[in-house]
Amino acid sequence: MEVLSHRGLWESAAEKNAMTAFARSFDRGFGTETDLRDHAGEIVIAHDMPTGNEPRLSDVLDVMAGRNLMLALNIKADGLSGKVKEILATYGHTNYFVFDMSLPDLVRQVADGLTAFTGLSDLQPNAPLLEECDGVWLDCFRSDWFGPGLIDDLIGRGKRVCVVSSDLHRRDTALQWSIIKSAKCIDSSRLYLCTDAPEAARDYFSGE
Repeated sequence: MEVLSHRGLWESAAEKNAMTAFARSFDRGFGTETDLRDHAGEIVIAHDMPTGNEPRLSDVLDVMAGRNLMLALNIKADGLSGKVKEILATYGHTNYFVFDMSLPDLVRQVADGLTAFTGLSDLQPNAPLLEECDGVWLDCFRSDWFGPGLIDDLIGRGKRVCVVSSDLHRRDTALQWSIIKSAKCIDSSRLYLCTDAPEAARDYFSGE
């Protein structure tokens, strides 16, 4: 399993989605999840509406410096697929997936050939376009609702799975991480965990 940092490896809330947090994440060997929006013709890093001071996706790829670590790109606005695909291709970055799009934009991104993950959660129990998507963004908004069998089944069906760690929803990770660790596919390269505590997760799942 590969651990991804959530909005970079940040040490204070102000560092979320900041270049300092991305640089720290990449230097310590973690890929990362981040949020994409458009502003003035640029693809920028922004969870909320951009103001114009945000770093660009290209800035993040510059800091990654060709290491091709995993990028989980949370698409916050429709119509970005062509530009995102162009930027990734310019940098030769192939290790990524996009997720969290609206359904019409998911259809478009699959058609455009982006590596797209569909959503599956306690609030969305049926994953749209599951067969057409490369993987699943497995979320747990209100409870740790899934067992290891679901993870194993999805990976057994040829999908990749990125589990949203329960700490992103301000819940303790003990139960969920134990569920993940008991999955038969725990050592699969097709399994990911996105968390605000990547170093703790790496230690936990490596047994250190």
